[in-house]
Amino acid sequence: MATTTARQRREKARQEFDVYVATCPSRRLLDAISDKWVSLVIVALGDGAMRYSELATRLAGVSQKMLTQTLRGLERDGMVTRTVTASVPVRVDYELTALGESLRGQLALMHVWAQSHMAEVDRAREVYDRAAS
Repeated sequence: MATTTARQRREKARQEFDVYVATCPSRRLLDAISDKWVSLVIVALGDGAMRYSELATRLAGVSQKMLTQTLRGLERDGMVTRTVTASVPVRVDYELTALGESLRGQLALMHVWAQSHMAEVDRAREVYDRAAS
């Protein structure tokens, strides 16, 4: 059996998308999908196609720039499709692709977890902050 160098092992791991390897390209994807606006958009689109204005209303607090940037990134990553319908005014709908739908369930679980454990996290933060001061 041939031996491999540490460099060869790192390169092999990078090619196999091992997120624990610093050079793994899947880390860029993890960085993108861990963004709060990305996860909120994906979960919101789980209810079906939405217009830009509907998404903006649903995602309270998102700026126009951030929503546009988020949707473009999701479209680039193959998670969302953008459909333009010629009308007056022009209608633009966003919808999850099969890839986006496969991620939606995971993110929805994370949202449920965050909502159901927020009180515990708040208490832990208070205890920590009291002890640290």
